[in-house]
Amino acid sequence: MKSKRKLIIILISITLFLLLILLFPTWTPKINGENSIALLDSIEINGTELEVMIRGVDRNNPIIMFVHGGPGCSEIPYVRKYQDLLEEHFTIVHYDQRGSGKSYQFFEDYSTISSDQHVEDLLALTDYVKNEFPNEKVLLIGHSFGTYIGMKAANKAPEKYAAYIGIGQVSNYINSEVDSLNYTINQAHQAGNRKDVNELMLLEDSIKKGEAHTPRDMVRKYGGAARLINDNMDYYLGFLTNPEYNLLDVIRYIKGISATQDLLLSEEKENDITTIVSSLDLPFYFVMGKYDYMTSTNAAKAYYDNVNAPIKDFIVFENSAHYPQFEEKSAFKDWLLQTWKSLEGN
Repeated sequence: MKSKRKLIIILISITLFLLLILLFPTWTPKINGENSIALLDSIEINGTELEVMIRGVDRNNPIIMFVHGGPGCSEIPYVRKYQDLLEEHFTIVHYDQRGSGKSYQFFEDYSTISSDQHVEDLLALTDYVKNEFPNEKVLLIGHSFGTYIGMKAANKAPEKYAAYIGIGQVSNYINSEVDSLNYTINQAHQAGNRKDVNELMLLEDSIKKGEAHTPRDMVRKYGGAARLINDNMDYYLGFLTNPEYNLLDVIRYIKGISATQDLLLSEEKENDITTIVSSLDLPFYFVMGKYDYMTSTNAAKAYYDNVNAPIKDFIVFENSAHYPQFEEKSAFKDWLLQTWKSLEGN
């Protein structure tokens, strides 16, 4: 009987522990200052609940609206470690897109999800944020697949934003993937890894036809994803140690990628952004890492050259790959502040 009672106690303890980490309340740490903001909340936008994190030292500062990539890869779990310098000067808005991360709803149908739906959500959330804060000046920043959404939003409603910034900007899908393939083959050659060379060369025809992409594990292996940070480890540590996500949110994150990523990537491939947006009625900037082969810097430059705008610039961070805003966060902060000052002067 004692043994049975002990087993029951152990099972109950394990169950309670699992429930605790599964449903543990989430928050984002406070920022010191009378006018600071540190908010993590769910907001109803266009008939769904979007999880939004807003952080900044002074809520009167200009706003950055940040659109994450993936598709489906929220950066809320770990992004605080990289934006502390920016929080001194901007009010930064991150949100988990419809069907992504904490915004994934278990009983919602995502079978018809599209970038246009994401654009409408972004524009509605922008209006919401503008109504909540005294400074209505908004910088729109997209990263990776988020630039596909960001470019379309900037094109549709340029009056809502002071400027658009595309970090790891997507461009022509095939050109980007061919560039990525050539880079990884060359790096594998230099490393003397014949096995990787052969594996990659087998993909050449299908990649040139737009039927496949350069394996992302290969791109990472040869430094085309990140060079100064470990982006995968950031997620693991964020999931385990940061208060913005609990275990249930991690499950939502995984389910969201499964439900939406392939659909949205197929749309991007079939509807080339370079044929959709060829001009912008606001200043725009493409910010790339020199070694970015997740979204090729060379392909982004070719796209940039063909986009008309009142002000534009192409910026390359020399030590970064796909995450210059994180890999060189101090230099990125300096560039962004200088750029903002120039925008205010126009």
